[in-house]
Amino acid sequence: MEKGNTKITYKQAMTDAHKEEMLRDERVIVMGEDIVLHGNSELIGMFDSKRIWNTPISENAFTGMAVGAAMTGLRPVVDLTVASFTYLASDQIINQASKLRYMTGGQMQVPAVFRCCMYYNLGMAAQHSDRPYSMFMNSPGLKILLPSSPANMKGLLKSAIRDNDPVLIFEDVNLWDQEEWVSTDPEVLIPIGEAEIKRQGTDITIVAIGATLNVVLEAAQALEIQGISAEVIDPRTLVPLDTETLITSVRKTGRLIIVDNAHRTASVGSEIAAIIVEKAFKYLKAPIQRVTTPDVHVPYSPPLEALVYPNCADILAAATIANEH
Repeated sequence: MEKGNTKITYKQAMTDAHKEEMLRDERVIVMGEDIVLHGNSELIGMFDSKRIWNTPISENAFTGMAVGAAMTGLRPVVDLTVASFTYLASDQIINQASKLRYMTGGQMQVPAVFRCCMYYNLGMAAQHSDRPYSMFMNSPGLKILLPSSPANMKGLLKSAIRDNDPVLIFEDVNLWDQEEWVSTDPEVLIPIGEAEIKRQGTDITIVAIGATLNVVLEAAQALEIQGISAEVIDPRTLVPLDTETLITSVRKTGRLIIVDNAHRTASVGSEIAAIIVEKAFKYLKAPIQRVTTPDVHVPYSPPLEALVYPNCADILAAATIANEH
């Protein structure tokens, strides 16, 4: 163990964030189906049934229960198990949680966190493999987080629990076993709305959404061998989006690639591209490139599913197009 740091997995970072915030604030509760999964099992031995609620398989019902609990002063963390299940809970999230502060003139707050696990390359098939964060970006009043590492997971989840607005945090199950040195200080938080520059560069900006960060960094190393210096940015937060960091980078490099495991149409990639065109068009030296999952349902077959998501070769091909200009 390094001084003040410990090497933990992404999944353990979730558990530690829950544990620290529940010890800090007795208003924090955890609820959801299959509550022993997804980093919650350690909590069951520490907290009683007033703090840990195992719910029936009725996402709309227990999400509504969480919204009501938040309105009365609790700070619920809701484990929705699979990101696709947010569709069942969408009325409570979009029509209730996101709007109540506005509709009550600020008299009501909904400090609730909705954890949404995303699966890919795991043979979970079409109904359990969606990445619906772009859909929720269209609903004002929600904050949306996409942690890409253990440190980001812990710091962002803690910030989300302390936030007074509803927050959706989309977690990549494929990152659960990824390890990293993380601070043991319970007051080390990552501010919501701040992107992180993971790699400095001068020739091209690559924005890595969520778990695409690892393959983007791999592509950046390959580009370096070709003499192309890539700057890699991890937004970490989709709403509010750190547009200033993105614009500053594009002003420097003049080229932009956005890499996202979600579908292409009406996506976070579309939004980032639009922002850059609106606010930094004169700095662009080449058309913006998007490397995304195509607009198809995710197949069950592992060989077919592997063809759906962005890979290193796709990113290098996009960089070649961008550097032709």
